[in-house]
Amino acid sequence: MLKRQIVLDTETTGIDPKEGHRIIEIGCVELINRRLTGNNFHVYINPERDIEDEAIDVHGITNEFLRDKPKFHNIAQEFIDYIQGAELVIHNAPFDVGFMDHEFAKWGKTQAKTTDLCTVLDTLDMARKMHPGQKNSLDALCRRYDIDNSKRTLHGALLDSEILADVYLGMTGGQVKLNLGQNNEAISKAGQGGFRRLNESRTPLKVIRATADEIRVHEERMQLVEKASGGSLWFKQ
Repeated sequence: MLKRQIVLDTETTGIDPKEGHRIIEIGCVELINRRLTGNNFHVYINPERDIEDEAIDVHGITNEFLRDKPKFHNIAQEFIDYIQGAELVIHNAPFDVGFMDHEFAKWGKTQAKTTDLCTVLDTLDMARKMHPGQKNSLDALCRRYDIDNSKRTLHGALLDSEILADVYLGMTGGQVKLNLGQNNEAISKAGQGGFRRLNESRTPLKVIRATADEIRVHEERMQLVEKASGGSLWFKQ
């Protein structure tokens, strides 16, 4: 039987949908029987509201960039069709699922919640059980499982989903080279082989490195977010 999993991440205008914050980016990577298929889903969304400065500092997505992007109701059915019946693999799933449920409710054409459409696997919860008392952020898991995340200078839904797919495969047994479109077995025994990034043939992402001053200002801003929120989800390990 085929097992279809969707590794998913979102970026948002802020940290709490109850305060009217919205999804601005969805990135999904498809796995079938632990094999990356290349059938991915990625979209930027006009949230119909401003993005908080603290959120822009995290993901780098601006209000100007999103002005001509589709609104959630324009992509909702396509998104539901893509994820329906799959197992969603999400790091800190309550955050993303909460935002998805909020968007579905605002759309109004379905009374379903995410868990009515899919099952959900939270890799943060899994990591905490596997590595109690240790840091279990996505970056920490990349270091633990020797996953290359050097391109992750800012959060981004599709890139984070691609990285999480590698991390998930490492956490659950590992996987060797991926030859999409071929029939050779790609699943290795735990601890054997290395990891290869998804879609290596695509045009490399443009990486803009922050200056020392920009890093300092960013760190000061994030400390303000931490203090104001009493423990932002961005700082949870």
